Amino acid sequence: MTNDQPHRRFGADFVAQQESRYGHRRPEGRPLSYDLAVEDEYEPWREWLDVQLALLPDKDADTYARNLWKDQNFWSDHIELAAGEALRASGFHVEYERLWGTKTPDWTVLDDGQPVALVEVVTHSPSKELNGRMKAWHNLVERVKEIPVPVVLTVAGPTDHPLNPPDARTAKKIAQDLRRYLLSPLHQVQFASQGYIFLLMADPQTGTTMRAPGMRTILSPPSGMAGVVSAQPLVARIEEKVSKYRAVAKGAGLPLIVAAGADKFTGLGIEQLDCLLTGTPTVTVQFNFGDTFIHNPIEFQPDNPPRWTMPPDLSGVLWLGNEFPFAATWRANAQAQTPAPERLTGVWKP
Repeated sequence: MTNDQPHRRFGADFVAQQESRYGHRRPEGRPLSYDLAVEDEYEPWREWLDVQLALLPDKDADTYARNLWKDQNFWSDHIELAAGEALRASGFHVEYERLWGTKTPDWTVLDDGQPVALVEVVTHSPSKELNGRMKAWHNLVERVKEIPVPVVLTVAGPTDHPLNPPDARTAKKIAQDLRRYLLSPLHQVQFASQGYIFLLMADPQTGTTMRAPGMRTILSPPSGMAGVVSAQPLVARIEEKVSKYRAVAKGAGLPLIVAAGADKFTGLGIEQLDCLLTGTPTVTVQFNFGDTFIHNPIEFQPDNPPRWTMPPDLSGVLWLGNEFPFAATWRANAQAQTPAPERLTGVWKP
């Protein structure tokens, strides 16, 4: 698809509208998806979205177009669309939110007009509270980035509870204080501002001040996501979906598939799902320099790792990656009461 083709939702006009609406704002006042919406390097991504929406009824495409660039919808909408694309790759057709009694699974897979599978989509995402905290820290990060001193800062925080981010007014004052500190002739390694303590980071190998790339200050704030990365919350939601749709699938005599993916910020990938499916004693921990509090610590027992067995009503899990172009990977349920069509699963990498 090229820019001169008609009916593009996210072509040159869309980019111009986004730039007009948000370009004049400070970076911290823009949606987190702003760069994806306007930068040339993401044009293939926007073209992909145009293709996906063109395959939907106008009403549904309009709803997606209004909502998918919002921070709270971005990853869930993308995973949902990626699931539709993966299902079409098999040569079947798909219908979005077809009504089955009183329920509407996300996708109904069709062969010659006849349903052959039902697919519901789940996306593992940070909570609304955590999203708000991360965006508030992002506000400060963007303000600090304007200081023309190439150093890396972090924030001193407690180890027993999350460090609350500053509000917008406080963030502005902090940035002003840090600018004054960093541009002064005094060589400080610790800076106090508005009740927060900021630390100048050193290179762990040389012990000298860490130099930020470019000529701007980088702040590494608490991510709020520090801790063990586990697929257990995701599979709990998968089981909820199975519970909700098993009667529909059974009544129609169709296999039930759950397509799953994760917001990038969660750190969750198919590796963690596989560890849970096989009971592999592996632990993945994510954190960055600004994390002092580890959320929900999990007691790990190497000789008794957690393991998940897919319920028999579930034909399998279709995993969608969160890197464009969203590769699909199939994990079959060997004990499924109704296996998915072989032709459907054969196009997804095992």
